Amino acid sequence: MVEVVIIAALVIWSVVYTFKKVFPQSAFKVFNSLANVLEQQKLHKLATWIRPAMVSGCGGGCGCGSEEQPQKSIETVKAVKWK
Repeated sequence: MVEVVIIAALVIWSVVYTFKKVFPQSAFKVFNSLANVLEQQKLHKLATWIRPAMVSGCGGGCGCGSEEQPQKSIETVKAVKWK
């Protein structure tokens, strides 16, 4: 029974993840509509969790969303000391 629940959770997560990657504009509309319905049912915490982040940048769903900001990392070069 536990195996069925784990496999079902993995399949559902995979479907949602793929849907968001393959159809970003449709996924935004679906999750936004679902969040609006949840807010009408007075489920505000769940609605804020479901609601997608507003897109900043290109807005074309090309992976340059607001949550994926590239961070500049400073690489320090250390000298190798031979003994």
